[in-house]
Amino acid sequence: MKVVPLDDKVVIKRLDSEEMTAGGVLLPDAAREKPHQGRVLSVGDGRLLSSGSRIPHQVSEGDRVLFQRWAGTEVEINGQDLLILSEDEILAIVE
Repeated sequence: MKVVPLDDKVVIKRLDSEEMTAGGVLLPDAAREKPHQGRVLSVGDGRLLSSGSRIPHQVSEGDRVLFQRWAGTEVEINGQDLLILSEDEILAIVE
């Protein structure tokens, strides 16, 4: 199943979190924080203006991005945990 976001929405797959601390301690799943980085899987058509035109996205599929801690809505599709959020909630593109 393919997820196609609407308007200014973006579908992101979170990157894996660190399994070890800087001191070498292995963290169990329950102790890991959710990562604030992800890979853009799909983008919508862009924000719709009152004039009827659209503003294109600044991010594109495949970009690695940083986003806010509580951004978006988490969904599970085909066994994958995905995040659907507005482009406004994306803080930066990581190059």
